[in-house]
Amino acid sequence: MGIRFTVLSSGSTGNATVVDNGEVKLLVDVGFSAKKMELLMKERELAASSIDGILVTHEHSDHIKGLGAFARKYDVPIYANEKTWVELDRQIGVIAEGNKRVMETGGLEEFGSMKVESFGISHDAAEPVGYVFYEGEQKLSVVTDLGYMSEKVKEKISDSDALVLETNHDVDMLRVGHYPWSIKRRILGDKGHLSNEAAGEALCDIMTNKTKSVYMAHLSRDHNLMDLARLTVNSIVQERAPEAKQLRLMDTYFDRSTKWDVLDSE
Repeated sequence: MGIRFTVLSSGSTGNATVVDNGEVKLLVDVGFSAKKMELLMKERELAASSIDGILVTHEHSDHIKGLGAFARKYDVPIYANEKTWVELDRQIGVIAEGNKRVMETGGLEEFGSMKVESFGISHDAAEPVGYVFYEGEQKLSVVTDLGYMSEKVKEKISDSDALVLETNHDVDMLRVGHYPWSIKRRILGDKGHLSNEAAGEALCDIMTNKTKSVYMAHLSRDHNLMDLARLTVNSIVQERAPEAKQLRLMDTYFDRSTKWDVLDSE
């Protein structure tokens, strides 16, 4: 079958993505209660009991809110690096030792025929990561919660068939928004979140003719709009890479899941 995926939900209130190759189903983050996760999965005709593993990007609550409860209920192994595990142990309760798996940053794990590689990103967490999923020639990258797109990150996620990429905020909306300046400075900083503009600029450097879809993720409900994110990213891409006519900019939602996206088998 190859890789298919759905962004169950994305935003400051919670994040979770499912990646499925027909043999193994993996969750990236569990940012909602176990009950909410079950409802989101049901939208995609997916049983929560079918999840084979959970990959954690970092320890912030919008990524691990339901992690402990979900893992205990369905006896699912959790994969995270050691520094993240130190933080998880303080927050998610007791996890069976056999389900505590260490996947170091830069490591490569095999889940049946699907390979998953983690890579370091810049965010104000213990040791945050993104993930790349490989199935044959197919490549899916999931990267949110990063203050800026380093050259190393660009190298890891370039030439992906599809990306789940952060477009967190519009810089002007954030600057005039109601947040205290200390929070604005954090979001705008190198360990904060990626703006629409920064995502568009980075996309021009990493996409190829192979890249078909980009899911704009982790949008701020206070300082962004999906239409604005799409307009900003699209205008930058059309200016810098007008030949990229095959690219689809896809919405994600804070309250519902995206339809399954199946990567091309070519």
